Amino acid sequence: MINVVVLQGVLARPAQDLELPSGDRLVSLEVTVRRPDGPAEPVPVQWPGAPTWASVLDAGSEVAVLGRVRRRFFRSGGVTQSRTEVVATRIVRGSARAKVRALIDEAVERLETGPGA
Repeated sequence: MINVVVLQGVLARPAQDLELPSGDRLVSLEVTVRRPDGPAEPVPVQWPGAPTWASVLDAGSEVAVLGRVRRRFFRSGGVTQSRTEVVATRIVRGSARAKVRALIDEAVERLETGPGA
């Protein structure tokens, strides 16, 4: 099974830099993706081990994201809830066209070399 996601959009809010109890770093983003045939859609993105520059990404910044879809379950208020999000393996600024192209090429390579390829 292949789980590859590529998003290109604009940050709806500034990046949130979190330090997990394990000491690992996580940057949380909300990427707004515009659809040509409907309303924009917000997509939650979690970036574990993100580089330092990621924490300065601000609302309105254009980004391209390569990652995978994850649905996680958690308990809140005594009720089990779930959240579907993208776990990023790589994010580049949307203005860096050569880096966006390389990110897309990496996604295509993952699809071509995935299981059954």
